[in-house]
Amino acid sequence: MASPLPLLCLCIAVAHLAGARDATSTEERTAAARGLLGRPPDPSQPSPALEDWEEASEWTSWFNVDHPGGDGDFESLAAIRFYYGPARVCPRPLALEARTTDWALPASVGERVHANPARGFWCLNREQLRGRRCSNYHVRFRCPLEAAWGAWGAWGLCSKSCGPGRRLRRRSCQSSSGDPCPGSPQEAQKCVRSRCPGCSSDTCGCPDHILLGSVVTPSGRQLAGARVFLGARPGIVTTSDTHGTFRVPGVCAGSQANVSAQMNGFSAGTAQAHANSSNSAVVTVVLKELGKPYLLKHPESRVREAGQKVTFCCKASGTPMPKKYSWFHNGTLLDRRQHGSGPHLELRGLREDQAGEYHCKAWNEAGAARSRAAQLTVLAPGQPACDPRPQEHLIKLPDDCGQSSDSPAYLDVGLCADTRCPGPVGSSPRCGDAGSRCCSVVRLESREIRCSGYVLPVKVVAECGCRKCLPRRGLVRGRVVAADSGEPLRFANILLGRAPIGFTSYQGDFTIEVPPATERLVVTFVDPSGEFVDSVRVLPFDPRGAGVYHEVRALRKAAAVLLDAERGGAIPLGGAEEEEAAAPALGELVLPPGTFRYPDGRPYAGPVEARVTFVDPRDLASASAASSDLRFLDSSGELAPLRTYGMFAVDLRAPGSAEQLHAARAAVRVDAEHVRMPGHAEALALWSLEPETGLWEVEGDEQGEGGFRREEAAARVRREERAFLVGALTVRERRLFNLDVPERRRCFVKVRAYGTDRFAPAEQVQGVVVTLLNLEPAPGFTGNPRAWGRFDSAVTGPNGACVPAFCDAERPDAYTALVTATLGGEELEAAPSRPRATAATVGVAQPYLERLGYQRTDHDDPALKRTGFRVNLARPRAGRESEARGPVYPWRRLRDCEDAPVTDSHFRFSRVEADKYEYDVVPFREGAPASWTGDLLAWWPNPQEFRACFLKVRLLGPQEYMVRSHNAGGTHAATRGRLYGLRDTRSVRHPERPGASAACVEFKCGGMLFDQRQVDRTLVTVTPQGSCRRVAVNTLLQDYLARHPPLAPDDDDLTTFAMLAPLDALGHNYGVYTVTDQSPRLAKEIAIGRCFDGSSDGFSREMKADAGTAVTFQCREPPARPSLFQRLLENPESALGDIRREMGQATRVAQTQAGDTDPFGVRPGQ
Repeated sequence: MASPLPLLCLCIAVAHLAGARDATSTEERTAAARGLLGRPPDPSQPSPALEDWEEASEWTSWFNVDHPGGDGDFESLAAIRFYYGPARVCPRPLALEARTTDWALPASVGERVHANPARGFWCLNREQLRGRRCSNYHVRFRCPLEAAWGAWGAWGLCSKSCGPGRRLRRRSCQSSSGDPCPGSPQEAQKCVRSRCPGCSSDTCGCPDHILLGSVVTPSGRQLAGARVFLGARPGIVTTSDTHGTFRVPGVCAGSQANVSAQMNGFSAGTAQAHANSSNSAVVTVVLKELGKPYLLKHPESRVREAGQKVTFCCKASGTPMPKKYSWFHNGTLLDRRQHGSGPHLELRGLREDQAGEYHCKAWNEAGAARSRAAQLTVLAPGQPACDPRPQEHLIKLPDDCGQSSDSPAYLDVGLCADTRCPGPVGSSPRCGDAGSRCCSVVRLESREIRCSGYVLPVKVVAECGCRKCLPRRGLVRGRVVAADSGEPLRFANILLGRAPIGFTSYQGDFTIEVPPATERLVVTFVDPSGEFVDSVRVLPFDPRGAGVYHEVRALRKAAAVLLDAERGGAIPLGGAEEEEAAAPALGELVLPPGTFRYPDGRPYAGPVEARVTFVDPRDLASASAASSDLRFLDSSGELAPLRTYGMFAVDLRAPGSAEQLHAARAAVRVDAEHVRMPGHAEALALWSLEPETGLWEVEGDEQGEGGFRREEAAARVRREERAFLVGALTVRERRLFNLDVPERRRCFVKVRAYGTDRFAPAEQVQGVVVTLLNLEPAPGFTGNPRAWGRFDSAVTGPNGACVPAFCDAERPDAYTALVTATLGGEELEAAPSRPRATAATVGVAQPYLERLGYQRTDHDDPALKRTGFRVNLARPRAGRESEARGPVYPWRRLRDCEDAPVTDSHFRFSRVEADKYEYDVVPFREGAPASWTGDLLAWWPNPQEFRACFLKVRLLGPQEYMVRSHNAGGTHAATRGRLYGLRDTRSVRHPERPGASAACVEFKCGGMLFDQRQVDRTLVTVTPQGSCRRVAVNTLLQDYLARHPPLAPDDDDLTTFAMLAPLDALGHNYGVYTVTDQSPRLAKEIAIGRCFDGSSDGFSREMKADAGTAVTFQCREPPARPSLFQRLLENPESALGDIRREMGQATRVAQTQAGDTDPFGVRPGQ
């Protein structure tokens, strides 16, 4: 097999050639020395703001895939889509903007360039003035927002003057770029005129003619027993035989008769017959398997003023396509005669009593699907949507700015409420609500906080108001690795539903931008080599726009078992014969003789390679490789959970063939010894996974029964009678199956994550993925002997997370759970339970805590990791006040769980990497990108793109040291010398070098400020604590700074390192780590992982202090100061004098700080 590296080089070469092939065309030469195409402004001016475009559009992130060398700099659109994924740039961009990495426009540097939004950007060295070469450019594209349909037109005339016919109505697609709108531009409706006179071929017939037909699936499989109907003839005319064919005599060959077929489990199909001779006609009717509705678009919450109108939209898919929708207001069905039964609900002349929750239900022959609820807020006349007074938002001040007590000081910098505002009068009622406005910062005020030896500037929110909302883009990044070895899954295809959106990188990394209005992000990772089972994951994401990181574990396929198609065979599910200690097999998959078929239904005879890969829930580690999230749609259309007894993937092939085989009459035999819990044997069913929706559906026989029947049989080994549960299945397109039981005893568990183990409310961390594994049984409980029954995940927001779980009110230990939390690959620590769990530490009030039996994973063995806890899932009992306020909530009290104040009971995690501190002059919550405020001193200058920069500092000394980076304006006239922010980081020891440690210190990247008019090279000053002296600077970094003046002020102070931040994205060879992403948190987490590893594309949580460093300090311990007792013994008078002086200084400092900082809201730690 060829190495993947030449393949990458070939792809990029082709992409570059595609961009440069027509570089000299006449129309493109007109774009020379211009950085923007489509609707270009003056090239010497910055690009227009979002509000200045007439079209509904927005800019993408900046991209840079090539460095100038050889023929020049090539930023082709094909290469950008190859590296960043096709979803990062729209199919037809409106415009393109290019700037050098020094943020200069092409015209300002006098270079001749070529640009085309459909192809990309390129600069050729041979076209430049003598002695000049092309600069290094990065580009971005202007993309239109989602196209939307206009209103439906009037119905047209009926197509028939008598008898049944149809009429049409049409709508137009409103798109600024010509992108197609989803769905059809026309809609048909039946219309009936008066009955036509005379005799038709359908009713009278042609005695000597015959109609020959067949009924098949889309893959060509013949369907036996289908009921066939013919045009206007009443009743069933015939049924298909075992080969799926039928014959109907007396049908005129040239009549073009309409033939329809029906069959249980399939949607009805219709086709028109066509003559193939003078007296015969043929027809093929295709039937699709019924598929339950699945919501593609959910109604979104809206804010309106009384008298305005609002439109809620719902869109579902399924087989057949749902056409009937029901709308509900606060759980009450709305009158269809007044509001219709379509996917849109329009309310005009809104009244205050129409406020509340709205949801829809979509219906088809297979069932129903319920949407999530949308909240409608109706404001009374004169009622403000946004309170101009900011809410309280506390930030932690540096330690030397606190009070005299040991607890840190906090400052209230204000926060605007996270609420929507009504759109302007006359705004479009489209579902997208493109003109939506949000409660945002209108005015900031400057303050100064006096600290020890310096003044700390800060900006606080002074006034809030309604402004255009920043787009909220959910972003999911992660890595796909093998579950058994940890090796990356390279170049795996990524499917969103059934649509391909890209592939993983060489390191297995991936980035997915969550489509708008997504409720469940269903992603499938397909290994191109076929060595791994397709991984179908439902990835939790943050709908507020913050990034989330996931590690996906792919399951390697089991070894092939060779079968004879004429003899069949049985393959065990679970267990391993070669391992004596392995658990016995749960059951077996039985493949009878003659059951194998080609995809088109033809019988297959010959050898069969069968791979059956089983996920055994008795192995706790297998949960990380399980597919989907174990949910299904119940009869009411709501998502409901399943409890698994195991899932398995089936792969049947002829030896040496890539074509997969089907098995028509397979069966699963489950040993009843493993199904002990009451009622489970009767409720156990076979389920198959629908990869497009990530939901499980009952996999039954032709009658639609998916349950198991009981069968007595003799065991093969012990010669004793053993009971088996036998269920039928058909191995076709879906090849992932599950042995599950629906469960109704459900609850939610409240979990919060904090920045430190002080668990301060102001230090809550968002974007943490909390995972809960249901474990049965707890020690001493005599239920099923299994390790885990299901798993669920949720992402923490500003008020924590509510994770679904099973629970029981009668037996507290009937259901137990293992709960863990991760943030960007970092495992968080749970609250301790040794020697005894206390309410103040765990966060749960007594006596409920005692009933829950909280234990951290190291409770019995201190050597174990502290990154999880086990707890009994005891459902709160009615009438118990101590159990009414969390942390476990009944299923129907989800809203209470989500809105619970931080003072209510909850479980806690804290970050291990707590020895870090971040301070921004302009406050910004990285977990909520919509909280960004435009200001020249903002740490992040662009809310659409976040660039994180880190410097690796090596420290030679016997301990770990705190390192601070002071970031101030360097070259920008408006910010020179003004503080952007501070970053404190504790160094981490090298595991094999006891005398060396390193710190990954964040600094503010150089580049454009928020006004996009001028760059600033941040003045970065790095200072370690203690007695440290700079002894070495990276040679490449030193040379780069010397070649890119001006230099940082040089005061010969060897206790610090100062530089003007580079504008280029330097790499590990310079000791600088730069990552650009749409999520600030993900950008920082990826950069830190690379910094720890000392490489530009690796990731590590183990510090490699000698790799990829920028600057080295030699630190020594200060001389030890004698103890107070020793000083009193040696010189009592001097020691007492020192004590009096220190106490007097501490009192004066405390009084000064209290007098100066109290007016600005500084308060001691909580």
